[in-house]
Amino acid sequence: MILKKETVLEDSGGYIERAVKVPILINYSIDKKRYVKTPDEDDITKIEATKIVEWLPKDELPAGYNTEQPKRSHGMSRVNSFYTKRTQIMLSETYARVKSDKKKLFLFTSILPKLTLLNRYMPEHGSRALVGPMVGTYYVPSLSVENNVINQLLFQLQKLGHLSYKQGDVIVSTQSSTDLGNIPTNSIDYIFVDPPFGANIMYSELNFMPESWLKVKTNNTEEAIVNNVQNKALPEYTGLMSRSFHELFRVLKPNHWITIEFHNSKNAVWNAIQQSIQTAGFIIADVRTLSKEKKTVMQYKSDNTVDQDLVISAYKPKDSFTREFRLKIGSVDTAWDFVREHLSNLRVVVNNNGIIEVVSERQAFLLWDRMVAYHIMQGIAVPLDATDFYRGLDDRFLKRDNMYFLPNQVNEYDLARSTCDIESIQFSLFVSDEKSAIGWLYQQLSPEVCGPQSYAELMPKFMQECKTVDKREKMPELLVILDENFLKDDVGKWYIPDLTKSGDIARLREKNLLKEFQEYLSSKGKLKVFRSEAIRAGFAKLWKDKDYAAIVSVAERLPDVTIQEDPNLLMYYDISLGRV
Repeated sequence: MILKKETVLEDSGGYIERAVKVPILINYSIDKKRYVKTPDEDDITKIEATKIVEWLPKDELPAGYNTEQPKRSHGMSRVNSFYTKRTQIMLSETYARVKSDKKKLFLFTSILPKLTLLNRYMPEHGSRALVGPMVGTYYVPSLSVENNVINQLLFQLQKLGHLSYKQGDVIVSTQSSTDLGNIPTNSIDYIFVDPPFGANIMYSELNFMPESWLKVKTNNTEEAIVNNVQNKALPEYTGLMSRSFHELFRVLKPNHWITIEFHNSKNAVWNAIQQSIQTAGFIIADVRTLSKEKKTVMQYKSDNTVDQDLVISAYKPKDSFTREFRLKIGSVDTAWDFVREHLSNLRVVVNNNGIIEVVSERQAFLLWDRMVAYHIMQGIAVPLDATDFYRGLDDRFLKRDNMYFLPNQVNEYDLARSTCDIESIQFSLFVSDEKSAIGWLYQQLSPEVCGPQSYAELMPKFMQECKTVDKREKMPELLVILDENFLKDDVGKWYIPDLTKSGDIARLREKNLLKEFQEYLSSKGKLKVFRSEAIRAGFAKLWKDKDYAAIVSVAERLPDVTIQEDPNLLMYYDISLGRV
């Protein structure tokens, strides 16, 4: 084949310029014997002169994120232009014979992806040179493959022949998850959902070609994606995801679970999905990674993609817990009732090949985060500060390996612990802001790593990790962070304070942070350099004081990315904005 440009008349009456392939050699077989010939005039014109009698979709590709490249670079603006002429003939004739039979139509649509000019030929792959289309795009390769329609039908028929079908009470639906009105409230035992990943895949655009054959197009008004052409940015995506999770929360039975598989490399998108889950009323109990082993082309090519999905497990609280919680609003009991409910739903032991893993959700800092998030999402004040919360954990619950358990759980853990080794918590922290700096110091000063260290010992290592600090972040000096969060022994070495004895340190730190936040509050204009921990402390104080307008005012002076990439700030701002 060689490529040349030609001007052709479209069915719409307009002329377009496109690249066409012209055969220069024909290789064919008769009775298993191969022959080669140079194409003559009849070979070239016979197919093109053949008229297509049956119907063929000629819908124009919509404006979109993926559709512009084939239109602009290759003149392929209609569905039929993605097939060679002889493939068009075969598909139109086949469609005419199967369109009235749903099972046959299912078989027909299953072969469509492997028959377009998007199929790539990559000889460097040897025997697997026919690699198919690039997933998630309308990429037109320089070398494409024209597959045999009959062979593809036979291949798919053989695959479908192995499937077994069992009828039962099921609902098969194509409506938007923002409205599941045909499913009763509290009727579903378990939900697994693999939601759209922000701007990763443009689903309705990529479905346009098979939908043109089916003559049924997606109404993408409710499509939860980030897409400039559809005028959907992160706020619109978050809103659609929140509406969907509210419906999923409604139909799920109380004390039952939802699993969300999610994949994105951007913090802002991850925070949007996490906010949507919690706003709906779900309580996140576990987040793990799922390696699909086989990577996509983009995951091999780009350092900005992630090749593992997050698997988020969350539950809908029991009705009895929700009722009791509402009755105790204004009391510190809501905090402890939440912790008991949450601990009761967490796994007691995670045994991975003889190693007991740390359940991070049972650690103090995440129990605090979940408790605060639940109160805020319910629209009520957080009943106690962090210092009292941490002290209360030790008073009310049993502690093992820095994890907290209910009395009826600890025996199971102790038994498992006696026969296995606890896996030490491994941090892979890069210092990018004050919060990650504190986490890095906790790791460095923990007995499992280095234990107590002097300022002189810490400083070189700290500076080495500080290469990625956000330019907007007002990072305190290392000595300030140590003074506010850690204690120094008689020989000048810093160590991690006992939570039960660090109340004064925490209050002093909070006082200093609020003093700095007050400066932001009284200033004017955009905040270009600021201390994120001070913003978090200030928002928590304003929320407690029910000064929602002040939260909104400060948030709108911060860079958008600061709010979008911090789940706590996003939560405060989003709910306060609604109240204002």
